[in-house]
Amino acid sequence: MRKINKILVANRGEIALRVMRSAKEMGIRTVAVYSEADRNALHVRYADEAVCVGGPKSADSYLRGDVIIAACKQLQVDAIHPGYGFLSENAAFARKVQEAGLIFIGPSPEAIELMGSKLAAKAAVARYNIPMVPGTEEAITDVEAAKQVAKQVGFPILIKASAGGGGKGMRIVEGTDHFEEQMRMAVSEATSAFGDGAVFIEKYIGSPRHIEIQVLGDTHGNIVHLFERECSIQRRHQKVIEEAPSAVLTPALRDEMGLCAVNVAKACNYVGAGTVEFLLDEHMNFYFLEMNTRLQVEHPVTEQITGLDLVKEQIHIAEGNALPFTQEELQLNGHALELRVYAEDPANNFLPDIGRLATYKRPQGLGVRVDDGFEQGMEIPVYYDPMIAKLVTFGKDRTEAISKMLRAIEEYQITGIETTLPFGKFVLQHEAFVSGNFDTHFIDRYFRPELLEEAADEDTESIAAVLAATLLFQHTASSKPEQAPDGPAASNWRKNRLS
Repeated sequence: MRKINKILVANRGEIALRVMRSAKEMGIRTVAVYSEADRNALHVRYADEAVCVGGPKSADSYLRGDVIIAACKQLQVDAIHPGYGFLSENAAFARKVQEAGLIFIGPSPEAIELMGSKLAAKAAVARYNIPMVPGTEEAITDVEAAKQVAKQVGFPILIKASAGGGGKGMRIVEGTDHFEEQMRMAVSEATSAFGDGAVFIEKYIGSPRHIEIQVLGDTHGNIVHLFERECSIQRRHQKVIEEAPSAVLTPALRDEMGLCAVNVAKACNYVGAGTVEFLLDEHMNFYFLEMNTRLQVEHPVTEQITGLDLVKEQIHIAEGNALPFTQEELQLNGHALELRVYAEDPANNFLPDIGRLATYKRPQGLGVRVDDGFEQGMEIPVYYDPMIAKLVTFGKDRTEAISKMLRAIEEYQITGIETTLPFGKFVLQHEAFVSGNFDTHFIDRYFRPELLEEAADEDTESIAAVLAATLLFQHTASSKPEQAPDGPAASNWRKNRLS
């Protein structure tokens, strides 16, 4: 075992702060890295030490692995926590970290490589009899051969980049007429985005739910799952609202999917925190999708229902400690929701919005958590992901978690830019979400920008009605004869209420 005394967080924003806070509670010193655009960022101010690693663009700063490793050596850092995004799933970087004598707080480079290729991942988990969507078992580039495979699988099919993610290099094809064109576009996009044009074909599941299982593995061969997260509310194949647990999984199905997730982790000798993603169809059949070899954006909902600090668990594992609990000791308690508060305009196809946070006031109260990296007056940089914060609520059950989220959305004051807060309110009040009867097509099926405008108009009318009633009450009260000084009107409470 190797004690960690100082961690460099190779990331920015809310996840950098998130990691640093847990490290501080463990008595571990932290180092922030930052770009020239993030010189005044909160994570830079919070860390014990900070070093600039380059220009505003990610390629000139947060993706400069060699510069980051050099900073670690200069500042006598023991370990690097990569957060998510940037270098978190870069096997070459993880290998260089280890070669430099540093601890990479994450899985082995070999596990990252294996699970980073969807085709290699499918081959690795095959011996564990994990359910998989019908399709090709290896990359395919020949258009005519691919068309024949598609016919055998049966349309509609999905063309997916092997090295892809976030919806890039992905095409849904309904029939043979447009197959060749869609195949070439998928290969081109995959090459451009990932430097790897390998694609594969699988059956398109028409009404899927996106269910993922959080896993933890240590260096002693112990692997557990921490139950599921429902991540079906998505735009552009990227999640917007997540919850734990899912509203539709039975205990038996939860156990079955959890066991499969543990076996996927075993297939690559996984160490650290990771997530195994599944598709769940309308008949409650589930299929392995992929494994993300890092901490997920939505990890707070799992922390809320388990009472565990996943960052602390990552650090303990990286130090060589065994997991302090067994699968049987883990308990699922309550319900949690997360809304990703993006600087995006949901009324304009969720296009990113930039500007200054003229007003920024976080919601508070029991069961409300805000993970963010901004404060009032700060600018939203154009160079990075437009997420402002993760708004998380926790309740004894799903109904309470939803009511807390709606209250928190109302309290969250952000002006100067457009955000996804109104969209979150729309989703949480929609019958399909409230009933749990929804899938990844929620936005396409139910959302229209004008619905947000109608809701805003209703809110304005409600506020006007309350204001009118208040003014009428004040006018009526002021027109009544004054009472004696020792009567009710002399009460400070009454005077304050009417003032």
